[in-house]
Amino acid sequence: MHTANSEITLDQNTPVRGARIVLTAPLTEIIDHAGYFIQMSMASLPMWLEGILNRKYPTWRNVEYNTDGSARYMPAGVRVLEASLLRHYAAEDIACCSPADLDKFIGPDTRVVAVSTHNPLGVTFAAGVYTSIFGSSKQPINSHYSMELFDAIKANAHRPGFKVIVGGSGGWQITQTNSWERLSVDCVVEGRSESADVLKLFDMALAGEALPKQVDVVHPKDRNEILFPDKRTTFGVVEMTTGCGRRCQFCVPDLNPQIDMPKDKMMAAVRANVREGNKQISLATEDMFIWGQVHTNTPFYFPNREALVDLYKSVCETPGVEQHVLSHSTIAPALVDPIMIEQITEVCIDKSPIHLPYLSKHPKFKALVPLVGLETGSVRMAKQIMPSKGVPFPIEEWPSVLVRGLEVMNKNNWFPAMTLIIGNPGETDEDVKDTIDLIYEVERRGLFAFFIPSIFTPLHDTRMESKKGVSETRELTPLQWQLMMKCWKMNLRPGQASWWAPTVWRLARSGSGRGS
Repeated sequence: MHTANSEITLDQNTPVRGARIVLTAPLTEIIDHAGYFIQMSMASLPMWLEGILNRKYPTWRNVEYNTDGSARYMPAGVRVLEASLLRHYAAEDIACCSPADLDKFIGPDTRVVAVSTHNPLGVTFAAGVYTSIFGSSKQPINSHYSMELFDAIKANAHRPGFKVIVGGSGGWQITQTNSWERLSVDCVVEGRSESADVLKLFDMALAGEALPKQVDVVHPKDRNEILFPDKRTTFGVVEMTTGCGRRCQFCVPDLNPQIDMPKDKMMAAVRANVREGNKQISLATEDMFIWGQVHTNTPFYFPNREALVDLYKSVCETPGVEQHVLSHSTIAPALVDPIMIEQITEVCIDKSPIHLPYLSKHPKFKALVPLVGLETGSVRMAKQIMPSKGVPFPIEEWPSVLVRGLEVMNKNNWFPAMTLIIGNPGETDEDVKDTIDLIYEVERRGLFAFFIPSIFTPLHDTRMESKKGVSETRELTPLQWQLMMKCWKMNLRPGQASWWAPTVWRLARSGSGRGS
């Protein structure tokens, strides 16, 4: 193993004429350092604030290499693509590398460079609001590094000889802005790489044939069609479920079929990560609580407690797993089965890398921080955009479900990061007031969540794709600003004893003079 600062001696298997297929991703998506906090920051903070992360995490750019110079770990999506390609092509034809090493792996024999990217143009939910708050330099850090990667590919001396195929959750940004030529992209693929259509596309590229600008591939319908990498993934991500089932109108992942993955394949992927040096595991899901209850005789919104506890126990007790981080969840299951929350806590919390001394009652102040969608405190708005968000409870009880579910979570040292959407199409001052009232009710009861407000973003293919709401911070009403500031005033309270809250307050004061 080598790090970025060590001398790399490429062995005789290094493809001096270039690998036929090169897989890569922006540096900010490859790094396996400092937990998911740093990647969330890079998706939200503008480039001119990069110095904060440089000072806090001076080695964040360091990546590890295999002996042949290839990347030791890659985003889970890249690893799935690699596994898919290995069904059809020889291992020596494929190389995964970091952006800084493209010139070592792209050569006259290279025919395809495949890029996975989450935020190439900086228009994700969080990016639009937080970068603009800090002034006119709005490009998020991860978007900057994405552009740096595309510029390097475009400038490569062998560019005429290969095709550039882009996948990942940010591909829609390229298609919607007609940025193929700007980024030197031949084809954008929407969908998962298990599809036979993906292999056909690579066959075309290897043959030098022209590619369609956009290809939509079919999502697997069966759990046995899902591929699990046998190599290390960034942050130890192992896929747990796809889809959700609550049918929120703004949500892209809910458009995918509801699938829970086989435990044996998940555990094999966990062990593969540990074998290759990963000490952290995160089970990727849109709602952790549907696992074990998909396509059974019981509705998915009544969690399978025994199966979930057994799964998390197996992961956390795997030799070599030192840290485990929860992914996404919904709030209603905590109210449906509080004992489940208690039992999952017992098996997971000692492996959590997150410490919240201001909040946690754990002996070592450990906490679990799943990502949960609040979205709105207005029943009227919730009926329009997410009528099934609280099932099995009626949406008319959504504020109560939120508060009572949070009571269960906080009691067990769960302090979720809760997303809110500000500026939904048709949102009125009364809707905003309802959400503000809900936040104040949470505070009044002594409860806590990290409330993460973002501006409405009409995402491609969702049922709200053509809707228009607030699109820039300058369009926010005074009440919407009040909601945003109230959220962050609460969020910064537990951070006062840490480094980041005082830093944010200073930045807010300095950022107010930079324009908008």
